[in-house]
Amino acid sequence: MSPRTLFRIVARAEAVTWTLLIIAMILKYVVKVGDWPVSIAGFVHGFVFLSYVAAGVLVGINQRWSKRSIVLAAATSVVPYLTIPYERRLEKQGRLEGEWRTTKSDHPDDDKWIDTLFRWMVGRPVLTAVTAVVIVALIFTVMLIMGPPGGRA
Repeated sequence: MSPRTLFRIVARAEAVTWTLLIIAMILKYVVKVGDWPVSIAGFVHGFVFLSYVAAGVLVGINQRWSKRSIVLAAATSVVPYLTIPYERRLEKQGRLEGEWRTTKSDHPDDDKWIDTLFRWMVGRPVLTAVTAVVIVALIFTVMLIMGPPGGRA
């Protein structure tokens, strides 16, 4: 899977989970079916949200985005549906072009420890994917323990 494909899939999944969360809130507050729709949709959305942020960091490092661009990618997940136009903008700018960087090049940044670590990780996609899922799950678990935004009712 290319960086472009990963980023596109997760950006669109994030938008889909926003839709699920909005529908769940309508069911809870307008139709008054209880908390269960928001509990389910919120869980899915939270996991995909964190996955989008992780994908943005991975793709951003691979594509040599600025720190500002990586932070902006993460920030787009906070506003419903903004991940789609951001992904399209990156596509138009050619900032999703190319494959994963698995070998050292002549680029001066390739001597930095983060790029060396990144190439090592990309060379082990299964280990990296499992590690990323575990890290996202741990962060998600901590957030669940902390409770929903705004506190519990």
